[in-house]
Amino acid sequence: MARDRRVRRGRRAALLGAYAVATFLAFPHPVAGTVVDLGVVCAWLSPALLILGLEGLAPARAARAAFAASLVAHGAILHWLWVVTVVYGHAPAVAGLAGPLFLGAYAALSAALFGAGLAVLRRGGLAGPFALAALWTASEHLRSFLFTGFPWATLGYALHLDVALLPLASITGVYGLSFAGALGGAALADAARAWRDGRAPGVAAGVAVAALVLAHAAGLVALALDAPETGPRVRVAALQGNIDQGVKWSPAFAEQTLAVYEGLTREAAARGAQVVAWPETAVPGSLEADPALRARLVALARASRAALVVGAVGIERADGGSARFFDSAHVLEPGGARLTRYDKSHLVPFGEYVPFRDLLGRMLAAVARGIASGDVTPGAGPRAVRIDVPGASAPLTAGVPICYELIFPELVRRFVRDGAEILFAITNDAWYGRTGAPYQFLAMTAMRSAETRVWTVRAANTGVSAIIDARGRVRDRTRIFEPGMLVADVPLRPPPAGGSFYTRVGDAFAGACWLAAAGALLWAWRRGRGDRPDGEDGTA
Repeated sequence: MARDRRVRRGRRAALLGAYAVATFLAFPHPVAGTVVDLGVVCAWLSPALLILGLEGLAPARAARAAFAASLVAHGAILHWLWVVTVVYGHAPAVAGLAGPLFLGAYAALSAALFGAGLAVLRRGGLAGPFALAALWTASEHLRSFLFTGFPWATLGYALHLDVALLPLASITGVYGLSFAGALGGAALADAARAWRDGRAPGVAAGVAVAALVLAHAAGLVALALDAPETGPRVRVAALQGNIDQGVKWSPAFAEQTLAVYEGLTREAAARGAQVVAWPETAVPGSLEADPALRARLVALARASRAALVVGAVGIERADGGSARFFDSAHVLEPGGARLTRYDKSHLVPFGEYVPFRDLLGRMLAAVARGIASGDVTPGAGPRAVRIDVPGASAPLTAGVPICYELIFPELVRRFVRDGAEILFAITNDAWYGRTGAPYQFLAMTAMRSAETRVWTVRAANTGVSAIIDARGRVRDRTRIFEPGMLVADVPLRPPPAGGSFYTRVGDAFAGACWLAAAGALLWAWRRGRGDRPDGEDGTA
């Protein structure tokens, strides 16, 4: 008996360890000068290994085991936080270690919820692939809003290269792809148990596989039926100045930074660009506080005959002389008559503001200093901006999500609901260094296009800058940590063409998964009270 228990524990540890490895490999990482992205395989393996690894555990022990394995996986995925906090934030090493552990633990909460729910469903005999996929999706969706949210490395993003499945995102959002990955993983786990027990896989697993085949077939049909984009186009440019984060805010380097972007802008204009996007906080200063700087950029827009979308600090001064600082996108038009500003509304906790500052006092300080010495002020919320484009018959309506906002599907869709025909995604990924984060962030940005059905022009300080089509496919990209630009003729997709089903209804699919998972859990709990399935030993 003791030997059998040791064998079961060893097998469980191996399966949970394999789950952690598969989860890490499900997202892109640079290795020896190339980017390794195994998501199209590991997106199915990861949930399968977790389901198998939790077999036989009571709810509390399943939650703890899932939490521990997920903490290892997500702590490894989020290792780039060391670069953010220690290398560029100049925080002590303990902060660099605490960051991945803290946010890894946050991500692991959803795995713990799934583990506990899985055990309850098994007790009630309802742990079929569809119920498990609904439970997985609901637990991941929790990360999009709990404690302001941090939905990095959710399972759906691992399938960003599954071109046939991407059209599903325009209906369900990324959580439909999470559901598909978990559904396939649950079916795979059932097949593995059937092979081990010498029986045929269950009917439900067969239905799950059939559903996934149909979803892929429907996606291929949708792609084949896409009408040619023959409407109006705008020639755009995304600039990548490649300004090192260590000197980005240095006054001594400000003139050189501006010269780099001015030169790239003139080159883009020479190639016919009508709208030129600079990255987040590309301007080392404030257009409101420095009239000479503003005049210089207006003159650049006039000389280049292109509208400029530039990232810079926004400042508003109160009557008493105090100032509020914003992470902003400024739109400067060639005529120089109008300057529009959009302020980033979803800020980075501990990066752009310190939560519970009154409670924590001086114990914590913002890591991502540069914009302001204190907290950055959030904007009013997502909204589209109007851009008068030279040579166009009508103004362009665009959304300009800034950096962290791009990881929130619900937030980005609001730009398109407000009329955005195109997205200019501006960001500064220099914080991440040469880690997997820039490539993972690019995959998330591409998913926003797949969801909303509008093209995205991504301008990143050190890369990856990209042109992304309305199906979430990256049409062109830059190399990381090299100066450069992308110029492309981008078709506009005004509503209702740009207003996908997901844009209109939001995370209704995720909400349906919440209802389905809650109903299944309640039913299973009522059926399974007092029962323990065979083999449930309660051991970790």
